[in-house]
Amino acid sequence: MHVRRLCAVALLSAAATFAVPVTSASAHGAPITPISRSAACAGNGIRTGAAACKAAKAATGGFIGAYDNLRIANVKDDRTSVPDGKLCSGGLDAYRGLDLARDDFPSTEVRSGQKLAIEYRGTIPHQGEFRIYLSKQGYDPANKLTWDDLGSKPLAAFTDPPLTDGAYRMRVSLPERTGRQMLYVVWETSSTPDTYYSCSDLDFPAAAVVKKTTPAPTKAATKKAAAPVATTAPPSEEPAAEAAEAAETTAPATADPVLAAATSAGDDDTTVGHYLIAGALGVAVLAAGIALLGRVRRRREGL
Repeated sequence: MHVRRLCAVALLSAAATFAVPVTSASAHGAPITPISRSAACAGNGIRTGAAACKAAKAATGGFIGAYDNLRIANVKDDRTSVPDGKLCSGGLDAYRGLDLARDDFPSTEVRSGQKLAIEYRGTIPHQGEFRIYLSKQGYDPANKLTWDDLGSKPLAAFTDPPLTDGAYRMRVSLPERTGRQMLYVVWETSSTPDTYYSCSDLDFPAAAVVKKTTPAPTKAATKKAAAPVATTAPPSEEPAAEAAEAAETTAPATADPVLAAATSAGDDDTTVGHYLIAGALGVAVLAAGIALLGRVRRRREGL
């Protein structure tokens, strides 16, 4: 009987010894909204057929680890534990395909000023802090993500949010951004030694294109455009001189409309007046001649 008791105590001690590692291993999780690269492309992801996910698998040797197991133990500082260019994989070789610099990973459409709902799927409740970063304006998805792309401070942080319906739920206000951006979530658990990392691709509306408008032409510009433009010079000076002489003979001496009217209207009246004066003089001469002849005749008869 004494031996049996000793065996039972030994079994209970062994179970207690292995209890902590089992609890630590069960602290899994990853964002499913907005969908993370691991939730989309990893071994049990939901978008593994996407072109970027296929490329990520190929880059990882044909297989990516479980979507909720991207974690590092005993992290003292994120920036020293996870090197630039390996933020999406956490520096873990089994997830290295998630670091590919591509703009066609499954993404979520968002807008500036939106209250973005984050649903972080968890296996069992654990205490800890979520630090949420957003890439800065100017981030280029053609380059691998770096810590400098995220800035020095997180966009928001949440400590010990409750697990409801199998997920940790949070909301963050999105600042002004355009184009492709990256939401980076760090989950540092306090009830286990593990820290989780994930990348979620976001699509903001593209920057508006400002169209340049041409101002409407002024009346002066329109008249100037309508006026004929000489394209060739005259072949010689003689035709130009002849044209000037013709203009002088045909055009009035002055452009003043009053003077032009007086000149053209008076020509015919002067000509008629000359004829009338000449006729009157002729009649007077004839009358004088008749009178003179009458006097001569009377003198002769008196003699």
